[in-house]
Amino acid sequence: MRTAEPSEAAVDAAAIVELAARETGVAEDGAAALERARAFAEPLLAGHLLDTGEPALVHADGVAAILQAIGAAPSMRAAAYLVYAGDYLQHPEEMVAKAFGQSYASLVTHTRRLVQIQRATRAATVLEAQRQQQAEQVRKMLLAFSHDLRVVLLRLASRLQTLRWYAAERVPCPEVLAEETQQIFAPLANRLGIWQIKWELEDLAFRFLLPDEYKRIARLLDEKRVEREQRIEGARRRLRERLAEAGIRAEVYGRPKHLHSIWKKMRGKGLPIERVFDLSALRVIVDDVAGCYAALSRVHECFRAVDGEYDDYIARPKPNGYQSLHTVVLDDDGRALEVQIRTRAMHEHAEHGVAAHWMYKEAGVRGYAGVSAAGDFNERLAEARKAVLRELLAWERDFATTQDATTSAVFDDRIYVFTPQVNVIDLPVGGTPVDFAYALHTDLGHRCRGARVDGAMVPLNTALVSGQTIEIVAAKEGGPSMDWLNPELGYLKSPRAKAKVRAWFNAQAQGLTIARGRELVEKLLQREGKTAVKLESLAEQLGFKTADALFEVVGKDEFSLRNIEQILRPAAPAPAEEDEGIALRRPRHEGSGKGKGGVLVVGVDSLLTTLARCCRPAPPDTIGGFVTRAKGVAIHRRDCTNFRHMAQKDPGRVIEVEWGRERDGVYPLDVIIEASDRQGLLRDISEVFAKEKMNVIGVHTQSVKDARGGTAWMTFTIEVSDTARLAQVLKHLAGIGGVRHARRR
Repeated sequence: MRTAEPSEAAVDAAAIVELAARETGVAEDGAAALERARAFAEPLLAGHLLDTGEPALVHADGVAAILQAIGAAPSMRAAAYLVYAGDYLQHPEEMVAKAFGQSYASLVTHTRRLVQIQRATRAATVLEAQRQQQAEQVRKMLLAFSHDLRVVLLRLASRLQTLRWYAAERVPCPEVLAEETQQIFAPLANRLGIWQIKWELEDLAFRFLLPDEYKRIARLLDEKRVEREQRIEGARRRLRERLAEAGIRAEVYGRPKHLHSIWKKMRGKGLPIERVFDLSALRVIVDDVAGCYAALSRVHECFRAVDGEYDDYIARPKPNGYQSLHTVVLDDDGRALEVQIRTRAMHEHAEHGVAAHWMYKEAGVRGYAGVSAAGDFNERLAEARKAVLRELLAWERDFATTQDATTSAVFDDRIYVFTPQVNVIDLPVGGTPVDFAYALHTDLGHRCRGARVDGAMVPLNTALVSGQTIEIVAAKEGGPSMDWLNPELGYLKSPRAKAKVRAWFNAQAQGLTIARGRELVEKLLQREGKTAVKLESLAEQLGFKTADALFEVVGKDEFSLRNIEQILRPAAPAPAEEDEGIALRRPRHEGSGKGKGGVLVVGVDSLLTTLARCCRPAPPDTIGGFVTRAKGVAIHRRDCTNFRHMAQKDPGRVIEVEWGRERDGVYPLDVIIEASDRQGLLRDISEVFAKEKMNVIGVHTQSVKDARGGTAWMTFTIEVSDTARLAQVLKHLAGIGGVRHARRR
């Protein structure tokens, strides 16, 4: 069931194999190995049936024939017999290694392992919404799990032989087998460029899954595949001769469209069979762009063009960079024939670049089958395709070189492991059971306390490998360990899992901050005898959306309790003379007054200023002034929460201020540190301040016991001439062991 004109990929692969055989002299050895392998397997397989019902020896013969049809070496076909013979040997790897060598033995072991995983995957229960995602993961696993890609080729040939057997024997094919073929094996063959296997797998799966549609499309075509192939071959030769007569160097390939592809196009675009113009197609490859247009002219001389069915993607490339000339012509029988004309460079881009046929066809119409063709995995697979095919089909070269130099470089950044329900989970290389738990569910990751890998308990920082089955042992409640974030301990590899752990600890810290703030607010209410005040209403009066938002800024020492006192104890109306006591005097000359701390009140001379304790401003902070009733102008940082609330409540008392050019003295400011409580913490922090020559004039500490063992809240009041060096000090403080946050209040 081969096409009259093999695809370019198949021709190239076969040529590579023949060249390798001539160069290495392994063809004769391979043929001998094939003969010995069949003789070895025949008595073991004779009379046995596979789980599909096929005679084992007939199946092995069929797989070997399929491999031969796509140009695989005799040594590869020999492996087909040994893989199935291994099912009837007590120690298959040992015996095959002794009789045929370690490379064959390794291939048998890997293939048998992959077959077992596939059977388990077919039996897995997957929700409908996750079915396509699971299929994509299994496709990647087929490539990544087996570093020897010979295994993948054997599995493709085996599946094709199984479907051929069901079709020939007219035995109903299990639906799960046909679906797996359509969703996994056909796209896999497509990705590797093995078109002959790809289209036959798609057609057979289509025949078993939708028999009525299959028969309908077959009747609509009004001809058999062989007849279509013969017609295409005639058109190909005719065009090739016409181009040669015109002196145009060109390669011409024929491509009959198979039934599944026709049905998919009709369904996706809502077309009748008469409007599917590429039921048959020719592809012309020339040397340069001028040759493309010259060839187009000869095509239209050779056949009658269909009006409105011409696209110039050379002058107007597609957004993905695809370039080619497309035209539809009619042959002598009046049947439509699509012709694509492109240069070799355009063809290389279409086959191996972002516009590669195997990428966009798999995505289909608006993501047919739910598979996205984009992504880093696909791009790297496209780049590596030639090397993979060479090693895949010319595998008689050194096995270790194949494994290390080609396939490992392509697929070694991801691993694929299984849940006990045999769902595939994608993790980065080096991923651990903790990464696996977070990939399943965030809560399961938080509660992860142990793991079994293939039934055996392992440490949580064990690096997993593809193909393993992982079972998580979880506590009923609890959270992650801070050790998981230590890169030296190796508990986490996945960035997503690390982010989940950090988010949990941040939420815990926020909870402690809110609890601390609530405690301070409630104590204030008790002192003022206002315990009946509703906390939500109080927060709303102060401009906060929720009580927790108020508690958080209070717990961080970013909001003064005096603001709450003012709400609880409204001040009596002040007499007029008090206001007059802060009369603003106009300056004797153009300029500004200099107040305390080198602060200038714009437009006012000799006005009393004080630095607010709530935010402790220091040069070069952006500052603002608020006129008080007894202490002159209070100087706040512009980002101070208290200042914003006072300015919103009484904007008329806000005044413009700025730092003077001549500054002297030092300014106090507060540094807040949150850390895991431990012995020697205060000493380590003090050493940083001493090393940076920062004078500490006040310390306040508070320790709270929690799930992490204890959290220390520490406030240091230090003196600085300006805040320029503060960032460096905070950086050194954050580097102290156990310190989670270090910031200025």
